[in-house]
Amino acid sequence: MLERRQILRVVEMALDEDAPHGDLTSEVFVPRDAVATADLVAREPGVLAGAEVVEVAFTAIDPAVEVEVLVADGHRFAAGEKLATIRGNARAVLRGERIALNLVQRMCGIATLTATYVEAAGPSVRVADTRKTTPGLRALERHAVRCGGGHNHRFSLSDAVMAKDNHLALVDDITAAIRSAREQLPHTTHLEVEVDRLDQIEPVLAGGVDTIMLDNFSLDDLRAGVELVAGRALVEASGGVDLTTIGAIAATGVDVVSVGALTHSVRNLDLGLDVRLS
Repeated sequence: MLERRQILRVVEMALDEDAPHGDLTSEVFVPRDAVATADLVAREPGVLAGAEVVEVAFTAIDPAVEVEVLVADGHRFAAGEKLATIRGNARAVLRGERIALNLVQRMCGIATLTATYVEAAGPSVRVADTRKTTPGLRALERHAVRCGGGHNHRFSLSDAVMAKDNHLALVDDITAAIRSAREQLPHTTHLEVEVDRLDQIEPVLAGGVDTIMLDNFSLDDLRAGVELVAGRALVEASGGVDLTTIGAIAATGVDVVSVGALTHSVRNLDLGLDVRLS
């Protein structure tokens, strides 16, 4: 769940970056006591993510600014739809404009792309994100994935064990290494191992894993892998996933498809803030 403190930390960092010594333009052009109203308007259709982020981006500057969010996160909107209205001191509204837009445009882009992937995958699998997020923005980006109907993978390196190819390259006996890891972990900790060949599946399962990731497998090998696992662990597919392939990957019987593109290759959605004097 996205927490307000996480949003505030990002917004404060952005404010410090964008106006470290004030907004010179507004200070010389806009009267100190001017009041403005601004509408957040969609220039193209999409899925909303970041309603609370919009509010915090303005109230962190001036708590007296009023932000009315008109639709909830996860709402599918049309081009031209009004998403929020902001009213308050004009200088505060203008200072928060770019930060609010930068964050919510990215979050809406992620939510919209995620919804497209979820629809293409169908209801039989979970579409999950990865750790390929923008440094400092992971909490916001992960929230956006959920708004689009996707699911989150482990949030950080501290949340679960996930042994990938570079880890396995440093051990001689995969089964023994997994068993040793399991003995060191609390029983509540999830353990996942990545494989890139069919012949690795049995040794990994013998070690005792919760999830096995089939990385860059062909469709035929994915089907064979699901058959080999036979319900003894969750099966995650990763690598080579895009909108043209995810449907076929999902149809192989895997439980989860992880997609780095949800966050690392997303296009910001086109939203605008139309400002006028109140």
